[in-house]
Amino acid sequence: MPESQTNPAWDVLLELPSAGSAGAAVRTLHGRLTSALRTAIRSGRVVAGATLPPSRALAADLGCSRWAVTEAYAQLVAEGYLEARPGSGTRVRWVQDDRAPDVRRAPSALPRARMDLAPGLPDLRAFPRARWAEALRAVTARATATDLGYVDPAGHEDLRTVLVEYLLRSRAASASSAQLMVTTSTTSGVRRLCRALAATGHRSVAVEDPGWPRLSAAVREAGLEPFPVPVDDKGLRVADLAARPAVRAVLTAPAHQFPDGVVMAPERRAALLRWAGHVEALVIEDDYDSEFRYDRPPVSTLQGMEPRRVALLGSLSKTLSPALRIGWMLVPGPWADVLSHLESTPSLPPTLDQLAFARLLTSGVYDTHLRRSRRTYRARRDLVVAELARLLPGVEVSGVAAGLHLVVNLPDGVPASSVVRGAEARGVHVADLDRYRAGESGPPAVVLGYGNITDALVPQAVAVLADVVAEHRTGARSRPAGRRGGGRPS
Repeated sequence: MPESQTNPAWDVLLELPSAGSAGAAVRTLHGRLTSALRTAIRSGRVVAGATLPPSRALAADLGCSRWAVTEAYAQLVAEGYLEARPGSGTRVRWVQDDRAPDVRRAPSALPRARMDLAPGLPDLRAFPRARWAEALRAVTARATATDLGYVDPAGHEDLRTVLVEYLLRSRAASASSAQLMVTTSTTSGVRRLCRALAATGHRSVAVEDPGWPRLSAAVREAGLEPFPVPVDDKGLRVADLAARPAVRAVLTAPAHQFPDGVVMAPERRAALLRWAGHVEALVIEDDYDSEFRYDRPPVSTLQGMEPRRVALLGSLSKTLSPALRIGWMLVPGPWADVLSHLESTPSLPPTLDQLAFARLLTSGVYDTHLRRSRRTYRARRDLVVAELARLLPGVEVSGVAAGLHLVVNLPDGVPASSVVRGAEARGVHVADLDRYRAGESGPPAVVLGYGNITDALVPQAVAVLADVVAEHRTGARSRPAGRRGGGRPS
């Protein structure tokens, strides 16, 4: 029997029928209580596996005798609605027979494809559960009364202190003229910074194209207009910023651009900082996937080169889990002041979670986890690339030097959207590169994430993808000359 997520059900609202209701059984108090409990169970307000309160506790809540409660429980046990387990209380055992769809289930909770090659997630099976639980227990035991109250809007001081030390050490960031603020995600950090930009007269922000749609959405939610700037094999095309003189802010991921996977070239990095100094712009640096690099040395941050013009954003969503909702931004001092005036109570991760992560940092557990993850992802990347070369020979693969994803450029005439649908129908989840493009569709390509799939499933998943591509390639070749892709005139 499934355990209930609302277990125990000690605070269920019971609507007792009036003593004058029809039927002899409900004229007595225990009869009316039996009816009320039965109704709560059948309506789904108390679900299978939920533990009901002890008879003495429920009697005290209802202001009745304990005998009435025990009689009601005994009757529902006899009817099969409840079961009494020695030492574990009285639980609901009744399950609705018609198996109707659970309307309370959110669409996002529906089962994902069995073989997940979509980008966006790390290996959730590798989350250091024991270490996290140990850290959480330790900080809970040691938390002061102040820790359990309202914390600084910038985040708990302990986490901010160790995070700055970590970013200085691992990412060559700079704390000069900057302030670290804790966030719930990179997206929330972008949203907060864009609100600060809007409050100081900005009207638009340059964003990479292609790029994460959520970040462009965050720009819009803050009241600004995202201005797409193309990305090529050297990263953001900084020269294109001159086309919009009014744009004085840019959002970029120089360490590992998503989804193209390119690293911003040194000359582009220098040009971007020159542009920022010339127009007094703010560069919002998304430190995406910077922890995972395989075939090249690590790239330092733009923020470390020019802390007065760059805000550095990061999170745990790709290193530990997005469920933790812990991120950060290292912001130039003047912008930190603007944020402080705008936000008296920003959304923050729970204080105990902040302290637990700080403990992982100071104990070396986080560094150890990253080193282990880097080895795992490199081996898995190699496996994915080898399987693609074996099953899809001649297909160009890019963005493989770092991160948790790569781009597979499909043969001419093979529509990426059809490949995505065909793979999904066979249990493999991949993403169409067009999903991340701001403008018109480009050359057909799919984005493969290899973070959240087991090594054992990689050959099978790539084989499914290869089969789908082969089917569409054959179909494209069999079409009459002058016809392409979806059957439209060329």
